[in-house]
Formats: sequence, structure tokens, C-alpha cells
Amino acid sequence: MQLNKGKTGRPVFPDTGEFSMEWLLIIAVVLASGFLVLPRLRLRYVLSRAFPLNYSKILRRNVPAYTRLPTDLQMQLKRRIRQFLFQKTFVGCDGMEITDEIRVTIAGKACLLLLNRATDVYPQLTHILVYPSAFVAPRTQMLAGGVVTHTNQGLSGESWSDGRVILAWDQIIDADNEAHGQDVVLHEFAHQLDSETGSTNGAPVLRSTAAYQAWSQVMEAEFAHLRHAVEHHQHTLIDPYGATNPAEFFAVSTEAFFKKSVALAQHHPALFAQLKSFYRVDPREWVA
Repeated sequence: MQLNKGKTGRPVFPDTGEFSMEWLLIIAVVLASGFLVLPRLRLRYVLSRAFPLNYSKILRRNVPAYTRLPTDLQMQLKRRIRQFLFQKTFVGCDGMEITDEIRVTIAGKACLLLLNRATDVYPQLTHILVYPSAFVAPRTQMLAGGVVTHTNQGLSGESWSDGRVILAWDQIIDADNEAHGQDVVLHEFAHQLDSETGSTNGAPVLRSTAAYQAWSQVMEAEFAHLRHAVEHHQHTLIDPYGATNPAEFFAVSTEAFFKKSVALAQHHPALFAQLKSFYRVDPREWVA
């Protein structure tokens, strides 16, 4: 049987091998486009929906700053929360059942750090692991003389560079922590921001070389001041745990910025100014 031919004399239907390769390429491009476009379309749909009433009730109950935010920041926070909940996976550990209260409370506190900032919602983060209470993590330490020790440490939170944050739920809603200006969610998610540079060293992504220079100058001085105060058993506004290293100093300073803003601005004005420039908000405006 002879194929009909076009004006060039070539068969109207291409060779079977050529036909297959062309269509495989087309299918591959379509699938790749779908993988890229579909999540964006789903996110757009999620963000277009009304914020659930029960979510707002959870925020009013468990995120004290929410009710004192101006309307525009409340709207920003809600949008960030919806994206956070859409993109991140929550995992209950040690028998913990993940509920809307857990998800919305953690997302609400974490997204306070993103208000007014042109940034994605923790792009490196994929999973939040939640324990009912303090969890035990193994630790290895090298001592003098090359001696290696293995211990177990009780923790209320931990941030990993592999896309995980681990939290203890009872510490998130602990009234004593709130009274003392401590917040494990703010602390661990400050570590997440810190790690976006590729190194968790107390210097998050800043806008310019000049910004890094100003940041380094202030942070180094304040870190040294805290270490001196801790070594001499002096009372400190900033959590003494921040004297451990620059990364922990940034995390506890973030807690103080959001939870003790008036006192921090009064007693550590240079530090407050750096954090205000980075976070693009002034939590003093939210004080009850």
C-alpha cells in the first residue's frame, strides 16, 4: 500500500520513530508545565477564599498580638497564614493529634515575622513536627583531649536546615512563657530566617553590603554586652540563652523585639533599630 504524498513528495504521515519522539517531548513539556502551574493555581484559589471564622477565633485566643494589629497587617497575616497552611505539612509526634488550633496558632506566630516583608513564606521549610511537651534529642560533644560524650537533651523547640521545625505544644501555649516574653515559635522561626543565607550564624538575608556592616557592628557589640552580663550574673532584658552563640542571640533578640518591644527600644535602642529595619514593623504600636 502506497501512502498519499504531499507536494514535496514526502509522506503526509511522518516516520513512526520521529512521531513518537516529538509527542514524547510535547507530553514531557506539558507535564512539566502542569507541575509548575498547578500548585500556583491551587494557591491562588486558596488565597481567594474567605478566612475561616474559627481560624480568627484561634488567633484571638492564642496569638495576643493579632487583636492589636491594624487592619492592613491583620489582612496580611491572614493571607500569610493561608499560604503557610497550604504549603507546609504538620506531623504529630509521640501521640500528638494535629488540630486546626495547633496549625493556626503556629502559623500565626510564625507569620508575624513576615509582615511587610517582600519574602516568600519560609521557602526552605516543608514540615513542622509537634510534640505534646518537651522532647528529647541526642547530643554529641567533643571535650578536651578528644573525648566524645553522648547525652540526651530536653528541648521545647528546634530548627533544622533540612526543612524541619520541631516544637513542643505545651510550651507554645504556656502562660509563664508569655509573661516572661518568651515564644518558642518566634525563636525557632527566627532560626529559619537566619538559615536562608545558607549558614545559621545570626545574620539573615539583608538588603545591601552597608546593611550587613551596620548589622554586624550592632549585633557584635550587643552580643558581647550580653555575654559579659551573663558571666557576671547580672540581670538581662534579653534571654541569657542568647549568649550561647550569635545565632541564638538573633533568635532571643527576635523574641524580645516582638514580646518586650517597649523595654528593648528603651534599653537597647541600636539593637531595636536594626531589628525594626529588618522586620519592617514596630511592635510598640501593638502594646495593649
